[in-house]
Amino acid sequence: MIVGVPKEIKPNENRIGMVPSGVAELTRRGHTVLVEIDAGVGSHFSNEDYRAAGAEICDVDQVWHRANMVVKVKEPLAQEYGYLRSDLILFTYLHLAADEALTHAMINSGVTGLAYETVEAPDGSLPLLTPMSEVAGRMSIQAGAHFLERHEGGRGILLGGIPGVTPANVLVIGGGVAGTHAAQMALGLGASVTLLDVNLDRLRELDTMLHGRFVTRASSAYTIAEEVQTADLVIGAVLIKGAKAPKLITRDMLKTMKKGSVLVDIAVDQGGCIETTHPTTHADPVFTVDGVLHYCVANMPGAVPRSSTIGLANATIPYIIQLGSKGFKAAVQDDPGLAKGVNTYQGKLTYAAVAEAFSLTYQPFKL
Repeated sequence: MIVGVPKEIKPNENRIGMVPSGVAELTRRGHTVLVEIDAGVGSHFSNEDYRAAGAEICDVDQVWHRANMVVKVKEPLAQEYGYLRSDLILFTYLHLAADEALTHAMINSGVTGLAYETVEAPDGSLPLLTPMSEVAGRMSIQAGAHFLERHEGGRGILLGGIPGVTPANVLVIGGGVAGTHAAQMALGLGASVTLLDVNLDRLRELDTMLHGRFVTRASSAYTIAEEVQTADLVIGAVLIKGAKAPKLITRDMLKTMKKGSVLVDIAVDQGGCIETTHPTTHADPVFTVDGVLHYCVANMPGAVPRSSTIGLANATIPYIIQLGSKGFKAAVQDDPGLAKGVNTYQGKLTYAAVAEAFSLTYQPFKL
């Protein structure tokens, strides 16, 4: 198989879809890997690093046109839609439920769209979403602590306080991977943490895991409205597999929050869990509504590309090898969890939650 690895063109996105060790694993199995010129520079991997691992260094057109499968990090942008074609496998984060234009481009092109975020492990977990959720969860606290500083427009609060001075109140909504890592980071910095989730069994697990050092509450519109009033930093870490995130924090709730408090919406890739969310970039990461700062960067892990690239590549390379060695049809037949990653196939939309988001026709994936 010929595997293409283009340079990411999303603003301030410095990750790359494959590291040199992954190239070496594929080439020693007889596959060809095409890496776009300077695609790895943002993650401190040079052209020579990839060449030494066995890759061909090519321009962007060669990468897309020659490849049987393209491996990326982020979803294609409008200027990349023309590269999509019916005999191509695209393996990347797609987040289609938040992007109707891309959804139509994928359907119309006939491309086979394999979404990292909907590939499942046998236990129902999301192995290719997990590493970036870990990064985003931890980064959300770093970002929130930074924007709580007065010169950034925040309340001027030190997250962990000092002896004699109370710490910040951090509210985490969602007890999944991102929310758990956010809570761990906030606790590590000495903040006072409350975590909400609708799953009581998950709250029990987290209470045991984190030794009861924080407050857990069953999540509802009422408890969210109550908790945001006293929060200095709110982390929205809600996920519904492959679907648009529910709007859990409403505009009316913002009016009850402290001026200079900070909201970090990790769910922005899936449309956001805050009513006032809109995607921002690392170059211009925050905006203010009703005196509350919103940090809604759609590719948070892109700020730490070296760590993020390696973490993502560790998770994706077994699947890439499987697809390369067996071919698409045999790989998805042998691995039902990988088959759940198929969002578009032969001009059909094959993921129900995306179809529901845009009132489009859903057709179950079938070879």
